[in-house]
Amino acid sequence: MTSVFGVPTTVILGQLMLGLVNGAFYALLSLGLAVIFGLMGVVNFAHGAFYTLGAFAALLGLQWFGVNYWGALVLAPLAVGILGVVSERLFLRHVYKLDPLYGLLLTFGLALIAEGSLRELFGSSGRSYPVPDALQGAINLGFMILPIYRAWVILASLVICGGTWFLIERTRLGSTLRAATENAQLLQAFGVNVPLLFAATYGGGVALAALAGVLAAPVIVVSPLMGNSLVTVVFAVVVIGGMGSILGSVVSGLTLGVVEGFTKVIYPEASNIVVFVIMALVLILRPAGLFGKD
Repeated sequence: MTSVFGVPTTVILGQLMLGLVNGAFYALLSLGLAVIFGLMGVVNFAHGAFYTLGAFAALLGLQWFGVNYWGALVLAPLAVGILGVVSERLFLRHVYKLDPLYGLLLTFGLALIAEGSLRELFGSSGRSYPVPDALQGAINLGFMILPIYRAWVILASLVICGGTWFLIERTRLGSTLRAATENAQLLQAFGVNVPLLFAATYGGGVALAALAGVLAAPVIVVSPLMGNSLVTVVFAVVVIGGMGSILGSVVSGLTLGVVEGFTKVIYPEASNIVVFVIMALVLILRPAGLFGKD
């Protein structure tokens, strides 16, 4: 049996595949962050809270209304996206002309409110969400047994990320969104409802976070704290890829998930910090990020 650094190749390949699953979540979450920052200039610290709300929306929809997993993939992001639009209209629109620090502090406060409300209503203990029948079972890849659901997470994330990139970079709507970031007043003079555009952008960004929460629900325990540790890593991913870069967020998210998985095999003690070490190096060598603009 061949080995690398004394570790069997099959073990490394298996861990890399699991790292790719984590990378799919990183990519999807960082995509929403990049959309919001790139088009609105807001550092959305509430992103982890909206991710958690998506998972809870799927769980409660199943328990209270009998909405299955496939329905939750549509309804949960829609509900959380509407909540995001309301939050933008009530709070965020008042800080656009202020220092970005105010937006960060405001969204951090919203995250604390959401987390505290969920803990008060449902407690701190986690709840499980069942894997849908159509995605149960596993695939034998030769070097590992891969659950079908985890393969589905990778595929779904790639399709969603690719579709979002195409929407923003290759469509008229995306051109309008990018124009609003350059000169909102001029765009409004041409009859475009810029405030509505910003609200829809924020709603779409947090809906992506909620969608990631629905995808994560059958994999991890659904709890009010599930977004805390993950959002810190996702912010590092966005910084590495380049703040506001859609392509950078997707590529760096998938890549860093694989790097993290490889580190767990070679040097497990460093697996929790490897992303932040890479972020520090990128900030030193290229502060704009790997795909960001200077």
